[in-house]
Amino acid sequence: MYKKLICYDDILSTLKTGKRVIYIDNSTIITPEAKEAISRFKIELRRRIMRKPIIAGNWKMHKTLKEAEELANGIRDSAGNLQDREIVLCPPFTALLTVKNAVSSSNIKVGAQDMFWEDEGAYTGEVSGKMLMDIGCEYVIIGHSERRKYFGENDQTVNKKVKKALDTGLTPIVCVGETLEEREKGITMSVVRKQVLDGLKEIEKEKAKNIVIAYEPVWAIGTGKTATPEQAQEVHAYIRKLLGEIWDNEIAENIRILYGGSIKPENIKDLMKEPDIDGGLVGGASLKADSFLKIIFYDE
Repeated sequence: MYKKLICYDDILSTLKTGKRVIYIDNSTIITPEAKEAISRFKIELRRRIMRKPIIAGNWKMHKTLKEAEELANGIRDSAGNLQDREIVLCPPFTALLTVKNAVSSSNIKVGAQDMFWEDEGAYTGEVSGKMLMDIGCEYVIIGHSERRKYFGENDQTVNKKVKKALDTGLTPIVCVGETLEEREKGITMSVVRKQVLDGLKEIEKEKAKNIVIAYEPVWAIGTGKTATPEQAQEVHAYIRKLLGEIWDNEIAENIRILYGGSIKPENIKDLMKEPDIDGGLVGGASLKADSFLKIIFYDE
């Protein structure tokens, strides 16, 4: 649990969950009653690492040029000057330049939904990182579950794309997550472990800091179902542990891990209270300016 103000009732709520850890930062206020309860119940206070949140909108196969420009303008007009969080818009390839032009005078960044692992060549239908950089993209989504399900993406192709993205200067948002069947079998962690280790294989430590991970439980994507904050936090913490095993704890603590899976204005605030959730990869709710803006301003 993470809160700005901790009172006695928060201590009781923490005890009911069976956990004895509360995350704080320099601005956290603890009431005298809560301090006494923390001491009495031996609750551990851990300092939360403050990573800059990312709210990324994955528009998937939606929006014509006109529609994309209108949506980008609406988001830019209300959130274009934010500096305490990163806003990333990921439209289809056809609308990348239009969206980039629409937000060029703002702090909003643009990302693609996929890329190929070669700079150029006879690869009909593919787009290279070099082409994305030429448009002005800064981010690229890699390994989304829909790419894995419909287009044969696997951990090996994800690894090739991540390496090429980093070499090109793009920040990859690397997606991992389990299906409903895998969760019900109790193998969520082993599935995520394989995806993380294989997808990030042989990546140099100095490049690792430029990676973003997105945990997207497949069973929650587009279904209206959402992992509870506790379920999401459990997997995010496990992913961060894995990142420490691959590189070291300092790198792991600075890599941002997003949650993706039916994020809505109604659930983003509670998700963002968890210490290892650093933002969201938003699908359907990013297709309308009003709902996406509510997610962007989750703390208001």
